[in-house]
Amino acid sequence: MSLNRIARVTKTRLIGAALGTSIFAGALAGMPAAHADTPADTRAAAPQSDQAVSSVKAQDLINLALQQVGISENSAGGGTKFHEWYMASDRAKETVARDGGNVTAYANAPWCAMFVSWVGDSLGLRPTLGWDAYTVTHAKWFTEQGRWGTTPKPGAVVFFDWNGGKSVNGIDHVGFVMQDNGDGTIKTVEGNTGNGKVEVRTRPTSQVVGYGYPQYAA
Repeated sequence: MSLNRIARVTKTRLIGAALGTSIFAGALAGMPAAHADTPADTRAAAPQSDQAVSSVKAQDLINLALQQVGISENSAGGGTKFHEWYMASDRAKETVARDGGNVTAYANAPWCAMFVSWVGDSLGLRPTLGWDAYTVTHAKWFTEQGRWGTTPKPGAVVFFDWNGGKSVNGIDHVGFVMQDNGDGTIKTVEGNTGNGKVEVRTRPTSQVVGYGYPQYAA
């Protein structure tokens, strides 16, 4: 990681600590966009309902996520359909009403969680997958729903801490599990990774904080 990038990660963490997550989203306007290798800096999480989901299989979700591979952000760090979808969502409006700022602050915000949320919402999985623009809040939602664990399963939402920490508050990034490779790594599909794209990656499980488990059909 370059010195400039390290400085940006440090600045982002310090701003979050100083402002607190309750107003961090409102401070996003005017901040430079970060990539997946830095913490996601926006907020939002809420289930649509407690309705059970019974028709979507884990492979359906993986297939839809894979269809997005290659989608890339623009030079400002935004401009994807995931950004556009989130800004038009009711949750973005609710978050702005609570935290201040404006919806356009999400236009160039880190989007790994927006990607995960878009895939889930597109398949009607929001009741058990949630929707979010902030990785930490999304992980906490899974814990509150009793849908959190440490076993990699296909279709699980995987949360990472690049420093190897196991605290939900230290989460940096999120994606979907495709498979457990059985050698201490998992195969994933993620948004806002590499140079700001949707990509398939291989990750060490030592960087995993935990997994959220949507409800899938058998």
